[in-house]
Amino acid sequence: MGAKDEMEDLKLPAEANVEHGQTINVQGLHRRLNNRQVQLIAIGGSIGTALFVSIGNGLGSGGAASLFIAYSLYCVFLACINNSLAEMTVLHPVSGGFIRLAGKWVDDSVGFMVGWNFFFYEALMIPFEITAINLILGYWRDDIPVAAVCAVVIVLYALLNVLVVTAYGEAEFWLSSGKVILIFMLFFFTFITMVGGNPQHDAYGFRHWQKPSAFAEFRNSGDLGRFQGFLAALWSAAFCVVGPEYISMTAAEAMHPRIIIKTAYKTVYWRFIVFFVLGALCVGTVVAWDDPTIQAILAGESSKKGGGSSPYVIAMHNMGIKVLPDIVNALLITSVFSAGNTVTYCATRSLYGLALEGRAPKILAKTRRGVPIYAFLVVICFPFLSFLQLSNNSSQVLTWLVSLVTAGALIDYLVICITFIQFYRACKAQGIDRRNFPYFGYFQPYCAYFGAVAMVLVLLFYGYTAFDPWNVETFFQNYTMQLVAPCLYIGWKLGHRTKTLKPNEVDLVWERPLIDAYEATLPEDPPGFWRELLQMVQFKKKPEMEATV
Repeated sequence: MGAKDEMEDLKLPAEANVEHGQTINVQGLHRRLNNRQVQLIAIGGSIGTALFVSIGNGLGSGGAASLFIAYSLYCVFLACINNSLAEMTVLHPVSGGFIRLAGKWVDDSVGFMVGWNFFFYEALMIPFEITAINLILGYWRDDIPVAAVCAVVIVLYALLNVLVVTAYGEAEFWLSSGKVILIFMLFFFTFITMVGGNPQHDAYGFRHWQKPSAFAEFRNSGDLGRFQGFLAALWSAAFCVVGPEYISMTAAEAMHPRIIIKTAYKTVYWRFIVFFVLGALCVGTVVAWDDPTIQAILAGESSKKGGGSSPYVIAMHNMGIKVLPDIVNALLITSVFSAGNTVTYCATRSLYGLALEGRAPKILAKTRRGVPIYAFLVVICFPFLSFLQLSNNSSQVLTWLVSLVTAGALIDYLVICITFIQFYRACKAQGIDRRNFPYFGYFQPYCAYFGAVAMVLVLLFYGYTAFDPWNVETFFQNYTMQLVAPCLYIGWKLGHRTKTLKPNEVDLVWERPLIDAYEATLPEDPPGFWRELLQMVQFKKKPEMEATV
């Protein structure tokens, strides 16, 4: 029996079909993203403005040691969540990712709540990234028209996201490659200058960890102030450290879903260490937390030169280094643009996933050439919020957006943990051995419990400064999403009379037969990340790679 006959026996949806072994169209989406594209899209979403610019606020609040400890600790939290999401997503690489998993395995109301929460989280990140681009451009000139920059970026996002997914994936690959080059350039800059390779020939080493001190006092003096400084650094990490959710959202469009997505999730742990932990170490090394520019930005004052908001650029100016700050800021723009491009993609796919499950208008589930065009038209309205800069200070707009989206990310991670706990209980209740799954997460369900407790604590105390003293504006900045999420859950539950599934009621088969049948049509395992990079420079592909079914 052929592959297509097997798929017909599975009674697939009418729109599902396999095309030449390299493309599958399930519910409108095409599986066209290869290994390197998925890897770089994940990097594109996880590394953006926060790692290069906003991390300075964490340094100014907590000091070098608090920043390093906070980022290391939060990466442990996210590693536990990644371990949970990886097992579920590799088994079920479905459109809508973890959003549909929550609705299918926990409660339809949970799926509705987290779906719209994730959508708003991603959609609000788009104007955040555009605002950051204007802030960085201010490094060179103060008279660049803000409205013109916003308009150009919106048009570019529109063009890249309405093209077929392969064009988007290729564009994001090159944009994210520049981001990786930038971060390693900054790592080398840190090492070379700290051993004396700077115009002042000052081998400063880890001096900034000693003078003024390793731990900064924030809001109060003494041990309480140092603890509050650590908390501020931890909140900075909560905004900066992301990643697993982006892989989940791309899973439905990967060529070899099980193999590629599994590889992508395994590399997340290394990305946490290299990009975030090492990045926090470098930032605290190159510049002191009491630097006047760092403290001015922390106080809400705009940097005299917008791109100088990056701790790295501030350090370069302090050392009297020329030219390099211009190169870094140019790469910063591509980095921020890439992050905005990725969140535009993910916001579109999350809205599309909601429509598939009837949690959003059905028209949003319509696609053209594999692109959810109507969902995209809704998403592209959000970047216009970046025009708020015309009447407000850019840093003030950034502060509001950062506060709103951070809580949204925490809620998403909490739901991922809850979903895995239900998934784990369902496997036990139905006598299924998880070791037979394509990806087996170790130390479960303890990782999921640990991640859930950590996210609850951060969600509750993230905006504690609003109560000391009481400030209405600060309260709604930090707790709006925490108030909206329960309303979404309760409203959908009352309106649709949904129920929380019992472990023995969870459908652990779902779309697995469809994905298994598709993978059976593939001629070979996909090439690895580095092999794909080498193939890019070849003028002719190897014959075996051109094989089709």
